[in-house]
This record gives sequence, structure tokens and C-alpha cells, in this order.
Amino acid sequence: MSLSTGARRLALGAFTLVVVALIAVAAVTISRSGDEQATASKVDLSAGSGQGANAAPPWLLPVDVLARVKAAGLNLGAMGMAEHYHVHLDILIDGKAVPVPADVGVDPSDGSMSALHSHSNDGIVHIEAATKGQAFTLGQFFTQWDVSLSGNQIGSLAARDGKSLKAFVNGKEVTSNPAMIRLAASQQITLVFGPTDAQVKVPESFDFGNEL
Repeated sequence: MSLSTGARRLALGAFTLVVVALIAVAAVTISRSGDEQATASKVDLSAGSGQGANAAPPWLLPVDVLARVKAAGLNLGAMGMAEHYHVHLDILIDGKAVPVPADVGVDPSDGSMSALHSHSNDGIVHIEAATKGQAFTLGQFFTQWDVSLSGNQIGSLAARDGKSLKAFVNGKEVTSNPAMIRLAASQQITLVFGPTDAQVKVPESFDFGNEL
């Protein structure tokens, strides 16, 4: 049985509405995906310039965790798993190791944490973010720790009077501002402050064991 002209018009109109609706849904989905990717790829790393107190080591945890996390351009919340890797950080001051404390970037009152944090004092920095591809810098970690870091200073220790601050990633010296080192999976980062002419052997890697 053939449809009347009016029925065919109604059917065609309904089909057109369905197609338009599907196109609209697809456009919204693509837009949201694009926004998420833009957020991940256009993170403002200027907050990771190592803003903190000019204090002498050893450096303890900050009193106001939330303020320090916000200063680093991050937020406190539940642990994310979309971006998950680890970095190891060693700090040597005049040949002596300075510990990286547990719970940098963690609020002890409720257990919430930023995507960039430490769980123990073994020097392992955890990146557990909810956004895939989100970038983080060493400076952001120091900002959360409330320890200043720049190309010539760490805490209150400034490069002068024959002393300097050197940074190494996987055993290779980095000549740019160490605060802007972009973190990557399984990095071994070493910061060395001491006599400029001192010969210091730095590790090229770290055995993360089950942390990988």
C-alpha cells in the first residue's frame, strides 16, 4: 500500500529531524573532546616556576597545603588514573642528601591530593592525573612543597661565592631553569648545590620496582 503525499511529507520531515539531532549530538561530542584535548595540551606551565619560601634545608611540609597546591596551578581532589607515572628526585646539598618528605601535595585532613604528589620520603614523585596528557613541571612540585627553585637558587641557597646549582635528568646536565623541567615517566632528576668545581657522580636512572 503506497503512502499518500501528506504521509510521505510527514515521514520525510521526521527523518530530517532525526538526522539534524544526530548531527547536533555529534558536534557537541566532538567539541567536548576538543576542549578536553586543548585543556591537556595547553596547560599553563608558568605556575610551575618554583615559587616558594627562601628557607634553608631540610625543607618541611607547608602548613597551608591548599594554598600551595593552588599556587602551583593545581587542585586537591581524588587520585586520577588517566595519566599515571613516576619520577625520582634526589637533592644533594654540599654532598649531603636532602630528603623529599612524604605527602607533598596531600591534605592530611581528608586525604585529598593534587595530581602531583609524594606518598613517602623515598624521593618518588607520583603523577596521577584525571586528564590524559596533562603536563607537569618540577617547579610545580617545589611550589607545592613551598621551596623556591630557579636557575640559580634552591630555598635560601643562592649560586654565589663559588657555589652553583646544577640539575641533571637521567645523568645529563640541564642548563636551563630546572623549575621548568617537564616531568616524564621514569625520569631520574638530580639537583646538586655546592662548590662549582666539585665533581659529583649523579645517577642515570632509578629502580622504581613495583612503582612502575
